[in-house]
Amino acid sequence: MPEQNREHISKENFVTAMRRAGSRTLTLERLESDVAAGAPVNADGTVDILKYIAWVAKEMGDDGQR
Repeated sequence: MPEQNREHISKENFVTAMRRAGSRTLTLERLESDVAAGAPVNADGTVDILKYIAWVAKEMGDDGQR
């Protein structure tokens, strides 16, 4: 995988990296669903890793489920 800035990583590479890091639930479809639900993405469609993780943490805090 080419080196990318953590603030501008393609959705596909983000999912791949998260799966390699141990995520058992993140898929491209799940990420797209999260984006539709309000998860932040950059204007060019890339993901900022820290902003996405912060969004997930906030969503989990709202009802404790994910």
